[in-house]
Amino acid sequence: MTLAADALVARARRLADDLLVPHAEQVDQEGVPGSHVEAVKRSGLLGLGAPVEYGGSAAPVAVFRETEEILAGACCSTWFVQTQHHRPVKLLTESELPVRDRLLRPLATGELLAGIAYTHLRAFPRVPVRAVPDRGGWRFDGTVSWYTGWGLNDVMVLAGVTDEDEVVFVCAEAREQPGLRPSPPLRLAALTAARTVSLALDGLWLPEEAVVLRLPRKDFARLDRPKNTNASPAVFGVADAALDVVAGSRDGRETAEALRVRLDEVRRGAYALADHPVPHEHIEERLALKTRAYDVLRAATAAAVVAGGGRSMDLGSRAQRLAREGMFLLVQGQTDDVRRAHLASLA
Repeated sequence: MTLAADALVARARRLADDLLVPHAEQVDQEGVPGSHVEAVKRSGLLGLGAPVEYGGSAAPVAVFRETEEILAGACCSTWFVQTQHHRPVKLLTESELPVRDRLLRPLATGELLAGIAYTHLRAFPRVPVRAVPDRGGWRFDGTVSWYTGWGLNDVMVLAGVTDEDEVVFVCAEAREQPGLRPSPPLRLAALTAARTVSLALDGLWLPEEAVVLRLPRKDFARLDRPKNTNASPAVFGVADAALDVVAGSRDGRETAEALRVRLDEVRRGAYALADHPVPHEHIEERLALKTRAYDVLRAATAAAVVAGGGRSMDLGSRAQRLAREGMFLLVQGQTDDVRRAHLASLA
């Protein structure tokens, strides 16, 4: 049985209000606990985009965006761990290979949590991970620079590039094993709590049954490019949370109201373009709205720090946490197109 859209949003708000917000500063300093992951699994939100017949909700994109905003604004580290999950679900939903029937239902129902190990594909012409046919399966060698949710995820989708310039996506267990060795957790200025590591691949072998998708690298690049030209819901969620801090301060109400008008305007424009039926059109306009969203995010988090005064320098300050999370979102999922457009707007 699928949950109605309003029930899904209500679940996200309840999860945020009852668990994520009260513990966000502690999580920021100590790491996302397994109990948070279990709560997310029980929430029913991990199957938002999955088909109903596999236990998902097949929710409209507007519901997905709203729940992402809520979770990111409540605890960006927990949001970042769970948001990785939705990409493997989408890949498996679109796959026609046997792995779909093996993994899509447990991922859609929250029995399993997935992560992604393929953002390195955007490093072309560098090829950080190679995939080679071997013994009726695939051998992977190289380095995954960023893998989030280590120790929290059950499975991951890994990708490598073949000598024929084809991308091979596979599902693997998210654990140390022969041919796969994680680094110690990376110490980052923000979202260290999300348990990000790098992965050293030295002959990791996976059977053909683990393959989710194979396609030419050029086709992957063509499909991937428009995605990151759209503004992320997390940017709006963290900005909203920062404006709540400003509005609750002694002198901040008018500032918060003015910035929220700007935020709502950019959100409407960005989501309207994201819903355009042709994803490769209006790239420049999408990038312009994305950079405007960054502008409001920076203003909102800076205002929260200013409103808090010297207290904002305490690592336990909500304003300071949101400011660091905002800094992280400026580069999260950054591509060459996004970086050039953002730098040009700052000039």
